[in-house]
Amino acid sequence: MRHAKTEPFHASGDFNRELTDKGLKQAKTMAKGLRELGLVPDQIDCSSAVRAKQTCMRMLKTFGDKPKVDWHKSLYGDGMQAVFDALHGCKEKRHTLMVLGHEPTVSMASQWLANPASDQHLLDLLNLGLPTATCVIFGSSAPFKSWDMRQATLLAVLGPKDFD
Repeated sequence: MRHAKTEPFHASGDFNRELTDKGLKQAKTMAKGLRELGLVPDQIDCSSAVRAKQTCMRMLKTFGDKPKVDWHKSLYGDGMQAVFDALHGCKEKRHTLMVLGHEPTVSMASQWLANPASDQHLLDLLNLGLPTATCVIFGSSAPFKSWDMRQATLLAVLGPKDFD
């Protein structure tokens, strides 16, 4: 998932940008929508950038105590490798994982994860980049730690407007 809508500039740098009011609403909408679909994550691996943390914290108000949350500075600056590290570090007992990060990393990693059987329209959406607060949903019978390139089926690309 990409973090929700942020302010365009922060005096102390990109890492410290905060969510706008719209961003807070987006995070809440996405959490409610994912909960209604039965997709409350068991674990959330979240960038430690302020906007990603705020997105996660807002979603946790809806998700409750179920998700275990780990904060990773690597999801801010280490690109796709950080996403794959999050997948490979996920315990086998976890069945629903959310990796909450930034663009273009989230869309690029999603393109690499999607297997050839995935819907072409959904793959095309990833090529455009993800709008704020957009979540990419994958499915696989394999545990996350075994996911590699082209290992998961892309099932949906959902944003706040899908839950209005």
